[in-house]
Amino acid sequence: MAQLWGGRFTKSTDQMVYDFNASISFDQKLFEQDLRGSRAHVKMLAAIGVISEAERDQILAGLDGIEADVKGGSLEITSEYEDIHSFVEANLIDRIGDAGKKLHTGRSRNDQVALDMRLYTRDQVDATSDVLLHLLETILGIMEEHIDTIMPGFTHLQKAQPITLAHHMGAYFEMLKRDVLRLKDIRTRMNYCPLGSGALAGTTYPLDRYMTADLLEFDGPTLNSMDGVSDRDYLIEFLSALSTIQMHLSRFSEEVIIWNSNEYRFVEIDDAYSTGSSIMPQKKNPDIAELVRGKTGRVYGALMSLLTTMKGIPLAYNKDMQEDKELAFDAMETVHDCIVLFDGMLATMTFNSGIMANSAKNGFTNATDAADYLVNRGVPFRDAHGIIGQVVLYCIDRGIAIDDMSLSELKEISPVFEEDIYDAISMETCVNKRLTVGAPGHDAMVEEINSCKEFLESCRS
Repeated sequence: MAQLWGGRFTKSTDQMVYDFNASISFDQKLFEQDLRGSRAHVKMLAAIGVISEAERDQILAGLDGIEADVKGGSLEITSEYEDIHSFVEANLIDRIGDAGKKLHTGRSRNDQVALDMRLYTRDQVDATSDVLLHLLETILGIMEEHIDTIMPGFTHLQKAQPITLAHHMGAYFEMLKRDVLRLKDIRTRMNYCPLGSGALAGTTYPLDRYMTADLLEFDGPTLNSMDGVSDRDYLIEFLSALSTIQMHLSRFSEEVIIWNSNEYRFVEIDDAYSTGSSIMPQKKNPDIAELVRGKTGRVYGALMSLLTTMKGIPLAYNKDMQEDKELAFDAMETVHDCIVLFDGMLATMTFNSGIMANSAKNGFTNATDAADYLVNRGVPFRDAHGIIGQVVLYCIDRGIAIDDMSLSELKEISPVFEEDIYDAISMETCVNKRLTVGAPGHDAMVEEINSCKEFLESCRS
């Protein structure tokens, strides 16, 4: 058992207690962050004269060697060590001797792990933003290609009004855009360095916390040492944002699953993102979309777990906070993979434009426009609503669309109808006369697409 705290103890730790207490099995993910923090700490210690420049260089070389050997496979992170911090420090001392024992000067494992977790989370925020932006570019490409592809819009899963595929995709662009902005806000709020907080009350060494923060690309040090070691708000915020992202992907997946069904046939999922049945040879299943939908509960669980863990913890650090890692790591990896796989599925998906257009036509999605036609000819809206209800019932009885009715049939229900009704209720007219900001009309969608492009350009600059 490689421990850094045994001096006060006269008995060795029970093996089961040691295993229960150890975190090396999961916190080894923090290996690179632990090295980054140690390098910054050592450089700062040398700058303020607590260690010599020669000792600094010796320690830095030792850390470089450990990193190279771990990445090269000649040094393994094993359960012999209690945590990743013990692994790094023990191996450093083995390699360079007494100079390695000075690495921990002015530092506690409490502020060390707080730093490592914050660095790791910041890296994951950036990685999640990157894959989200790529997904947004995929969605934007579909919007540009299908700006005039008509499809039914739904409420209550009932066909409601005609829209375009670009308009439908634009709704998800807006959702995921908000997710990107949330991540940006989280990164700004979390970007303060807890290193130098010590166990909870700082240290008597004259640490230059501003230097350390600058070396690690933080905006500054945390301003209260107790909060510095016990804050996990940033992680809760990130898990909340990940849960929202996953909720958006789950909604999108649900629609892909419906659209892929034999009854809709709006889309064809690429073979690379589908699976078949072991018994039914005709099946082509939307497994990626279903798994994205299914994994959403897993991510919600990580958020609820951390909220529950943190709700009863008094200041400052408590061992309960070790539970901030396993489920959080899993949630971060899960959401990242879901975004990447969903992006790939969406980018390779074929949209059946003709089927979408026919579905809009045959679902009475132009009924509202037919009522508006009557209103524009002086019929009170409530009366117009009733007349079009009769028209729809007439069509249902005969299995036809409103467009299929003859003018004489329409006039039998209301004499107000004239020949121009057919142009007024064509799918193209119904869509393209809707030109308010955010509407599906062609000109409005051009503006929306330009706005989407500007957003992505601003994120990339």
